[in-house]
Amino acid sequence: MRFRLVFWLLSLILMSLNIPNIEAKAPATAKIVFGAYRDGNGEIYIMNPDGSEQVNLTRDPAEDIFAVWSPDGEEILFASNRNGTRDLYLMDADGSNIRKVFKQTAHRDSPTWSPDGKQVAYIRGINAIYIATLGKQTEEHLVEGFDPAWSPDGTEIVFASGAFGSHRLTLINVRTGRQKKILPEDVRAWQHKPAWSSTGEEIAFSWLNHVLPNGFLLDLADKETIYIVNRDGTALERVVPEAGSKATYPAWSPFGDELIYTQKINNQDQLFKIDLVNRVSEQLTHIAKGFLRSNEMGDWFDPVYALPVSPQPQLLTTTWGKVKKK
Repeated sequence: MRFRLVFWLLSLILMSLNIPNIEAKAPATAKIVFGAYRDGNGEIYIMNPDGSEQVNLTRDPAEDIFAVWSPDGEEILFASNRNGTRDLYLMDADGSNIRKVFKQTAHRDSPTWSPDGKQVAYIRGINAIYIATLGKQTEEHLVEGFDPAWSPDGTEIVFASGAFGSHRLTLINVRTGRQKKILPEDVRAWQHKPAWSSTGEEIAFSWLNHVLPNGFLLDLADKETIYIVNRDGTALERVVPEAGSKATYPAWSPFGDELIYTQKINNQDQLFKIDLVNRVSEQLTHIAKGFLRSNEMGDWFDPVYALPVSPQPQLLTTTWGKVKKK
């Protein structure tokens, strides 16, 4: 009887202790997170920047897609239909501790983190961009558009605005709502999938820079490719040649000297990496079996360049990500 009483008291004490959970840890080396269709549905993978050590993190019968690293690399934000409707989920960097972001389910995808890691922007419904603070259920409608990407200084989001076939890169000030087109109106449309450089000075994006005289898109499947432009619309430059299949979904290396992107090879999407200095491309993924079982939407994290607190623009020097175009 005395033993049972002691055991009961010890149990109460242990239950009352506030034992912290083991904190999520960022990868110790640089990693690329991406989506892949290899086993009949979409999964989230990570790999080294050279394409080695590809690991499936999700292993779920649902479709998992649109994965992006948190600024500190400790978490991955992604979209999944594992609850019946595509919505946003979080998981630790090793694929553990998967949890839903919002209690109330809605169609949400295409997420992007604020640079301090406290907020996310995303698409809700068909083409409405919303902002939400993590840990809270309040959502704020920002603008109508697609493909949001949060600037490194946290003040702006670049997105694709306009109706189908006329998407244009647009900047919106998160605080004031003021908008500005990056390229002139007389430049052809169909600009989308923007991605900021680490300095916030440049934006990579995919662009179908061809139209027929009557205004219809020309060679939609093959002519879309990757461009870079300064945030003020100057120094527009094509990075990936138009020869071959279309290229899309660009993402910068943390240092700013390379881009990863998605390109179709033998009717399957694969991830490539291009050196922005010598313009040499390297194929990173090769596995793809059957219809839609492809690799796409890479996002790059490197602990060397991770900021543990809110970004400090004065630390983002021109040598830490600035690549001189030739």
